[in-house]
Amino acid sequence: MPSTQMNEKERVDGAAAAESQKNLRESEPLVEGPKGSPARKWIVVLVILAVVGAAVWKIRRNTAEQTGVQMMMAAQADRPTPVQVSSVQQKTMPIFLTALGTVTAYNTVTIKSRVDGQLMQVPVREGQAVRQGQVLAEIDPKPYQAALEQAQGQLVKDQANAVNARAEAARYEALLSAGVVSKESQQAQASTAGQAEGSIASDRAAIEAAKVNLGYTKIFSPINGVVGLRQVDAGNIVHAADTNGLLVVTQLQPIAVIFTLPEDQLPEVLKKSRAGDKLVVEAYDRAAATHLASGSLLTVDNQIDTTTGTVKAKAVFENKDGALFPNQFVNVRLILQEKRNAVVIPASALQTGTQGNFVYLLKQGQPPADPLAKKDADGPVIELPENKTNYYVMAQTVNVELTEGTQVILSGGVKPGDQIVVDGQEKLKNGSKVFPRTAPVKAGDGTTAELGMTSTTGQPS
Repeated sequence: MPSTQMNEKERVDGAAAAESQKNLRESEPLVEGPKGSPARKWIVVLVILAVVGAAVWKIRRNTAEQTGVQMMMAAQADRPTPVQVSSVQQKTMPIFLTALGTVTAYNTVTIKSRVDGQLMQVPVREGQAVRQGQVLAEIDPKPYQAALEQAQGQLVKDQANAVNARAEAARYEALLSAGVVSKESQQAQASTAGQAEGSIASDRAAIEAAKVNLGYTKIFSPINGVVGLRQVDAGNIVHAADTNGLLVVTQLQPIAVIFTLPEDQLPEVLKKSRAGDKLVVEAYDRAAATHLASGSLLTVDNQIDTTTGTVKAKAVFENKDGALFPNQFVNVRLILQEKRNAVVIPASALQTGTQGNFVYLLKQGQPPADPLAKKDADGPVIELPENKTNYYVMAQTVNVELTEGTQVILSGGVKPGDQIVVDGQEKLKNGSKVFPRTAPVKAGDGTTAELGMTSTTGQPS
């Protein structure tokens, strides 16, 4: 009995030891190596450290990249914007009316033959400038020279007959006094003498007509001008009744411009014209950008066109440089008055926002409430360039009085000499830093202005 209990106890203890050994094996890490070796623990530690190190490196790399981008963006935001600037000017500005006009020749003459005959020569070139009295064409003069000589011969003949007729009339007068011939015979002889005198007068007129026709064989220019394209070549037979002429001469100096004015502007124009004021008229090209010539108002038509409500006006230009040409389309500016000491800016400088018209005024230094060094929330301090003048802009409200395509007259807001931005406003706001450059002066700037208001895009911030 005691032996049986002993065996049972040993069996239970062996089962418990086996179960304990099994649990110990399950609780150990699945790392190969010698059982109970510390190498497994070090391998686990190294793996954990590698994972943690890689994560830290990745985080720091991303942070550095973000910092670089932020620094670049901050530097770009702090970089001055390039702009063009111009000075506010004070000068005399003419006030004018604008119109569309057509250049017309001051005189145009179609040269025609006044006699029939063969065209012998045209001694001028097409496009040649000719003077008044210069020969333009010659018709064959031989038939007309012969007609003149024939008329002159007839005159000599009739003059001889007249001498004989007068002598006969005197003889019959003496015979009538002696009672040898009748009164009727004496009167008949006196009539014959009178007819002879009439023939002489007729012959003289024929001679003058022949001289005129002979003179018509040479065609002279009636005006100073320029010869157009030739219509008939030498050698052709021409007639006085021909519809087309030989050529056309056009007077270009002076030259005229015909334009129209609205009827509501007519009273002011007529008032100044009737007062003896010389109204200056300026001609510009089709784009109204290039000044072509200056002239004066010659006349205004005597009636208004009821269809358009306009009246025609004519201006004359010396045109010494030939800038104006017949049938050329021009923009006309009729100057009515001059505004002295006007404050003028380029139209490109004028902006319009919720506060009305404004300009960007150039200032020297740093914008208000802006430190000398600007620091980003997560970035380093950005130092401004040393020994370099800094500029910024402020939006300045202005009052527009008069405006034209390129110039604006102001009645307040800026003063002569102020620097204003004329190009590059689309990237600006109130207080923006800028890098200014002087704008080039355009031809025609500051010459004229007219009633109106110019608006451009952009708003002050």
